Amino acid sequence: MFVYQELLARAAQDKPVRVGLIGAGKFGSMFLSQVPTTPALRVAAIADLRPDNARRACADVGWSADRIDDVVFTDDAMAMMARDDVDVIVEATGNPVVGLLHAREAIRQGRHIVMVNVEADVLAGPLLAEEARAAGVVYSMAYGDQPALTCEMVEWARACGFTVVAAGKGTKYLPDYHASTPDTVWDHYGLTTAQAAEAGMNPQMFNSFLDGTKSALEMAAIANATGLAPPVDGLLFPPAGMDDLAHVLRPAADGGQLAGKGMVEVVSSLERDGRPVFRDLRWGVYVVIEAPNDYAAACFKQYGMNTDATGRYSAMYKPFHLIGLELNVSILSAALLGKPTGSTLSFAGDVVATAKRNLAAGETLDGEGGFTVWGKLLPARSSLRLGGLPIGLAHGVKLKNGIAEGQPITWSDVGIDETADAVKIRREMEHRFQQTVV
Repeated sequence: MFVYQELLARAAQDKPVRVGLIGAGKFGSMFLSQVPTTPALRVAAIADLRPDNARRACADVGWSADRIDDVVFTDDAMAMMARDDVDVIVEATGNPVVGLLHAREAIRQGRHIVMVNVEADVLAGPLLAEEARAAGVVYSMAYGDQPALTCEMVEWARACGFTVVAAGKGTKYLPDYHASTPDTVWDHYGLTTAQAAEAGMNPQMFNSFLDGTKSALEMAAIANATGLAPPVDGLLFPPAGMDDLAHVLRPAADGGQLAGKGMVEVVSSLERDGRPVFRDLRWGVYVVIEAPNDYAAACFKQYGMNTDATGRYSAMYKPFHLIGLELNVSILSAALLGKPTGSTLSFAGDVVATAKRNLAAGETLDGEGGFTVWGKLLPARSSLRLGGLPIGLAHGVKLKNGIAEGQPITWSDVGIDETADAVKIRREMEHRFQQTVV
């Protein structure tokens, strides 16, 4: 994507790309830190439940008083999206329920929308993306987050004529992390509760990264944007370093750990006994590719590619991702090129609420990263078949039935308000795409 010269031209013409940000948390703050050094980029308005905190975030990342005074701060996201001086909306709340409503309103108002909110995207992204395309606006993944970066690598591989064998990211994982709760999360991060509180770290949010939920959501988003297949019974999280990707992430028939070619998967930075993986990919993304012919395989060797023993499988990877510091790429791609940096195309993967422990009838679920459930990646066809409750709607709902540890929770297991907007949007998405799910 080449947009910098166009940005300079926009700056000379005083025609900035105008952004409305919803949610000034960590991701939003990282984006805001890049605004003063990006020509022709203006944040017109910021909507946050606590506008004073959003204003403080701008100061904390180094904005001048004049720049801060040029922004409208509000707690009304819907009103902000109706403003005439906003071209691109960035949804960075992390709340799947409100995220759906914000996305629909942005589309209704004719605004491009960058969905940092992967939780909302997985909940009903196929429907929202279809509605955005029909309205002639861009619905985009957020560059800097691992799903968009992974989709970029998949696009590169396919455009070059390679078969994509696997794609995904790295993380820190051990099997017992699925049972982690906000009370135990800091032990796994090597922090005390006091240290985490002093740093302003939210234990439930950080626990969603640890217990496997965030990995499942991100892989579902990649599957839905690329058509790559989720594993049939959840992510495997095989330990693998940068040098081992092509060996581990190849089909089992060829000596690897995948059920077949064309899958999403997350690699762990820890061996199962807790030892660190050599040259781990904890912060990065990857794509495993297959040479389409003997000549290409020979080129892999000639140009120093890491391959498996056959020489046919190799991997490209990016060892780091910079979250909100890279978000400009999505905003500028939408505003200047009219293209997303990754966008949902199908309903291939889903994330189903799964019991962290034995749960009793009458208990209230507390959603992503909480004490009761974690999110398990499943093929969409499996989720629809069992009637799985999406993790994005597993908050504040009461169980009607007891659920054993490790078992999925279904719509029929909970008392849920079918008239709620987010529930209706999700049900509409299921109905719209159930015929296309294989």
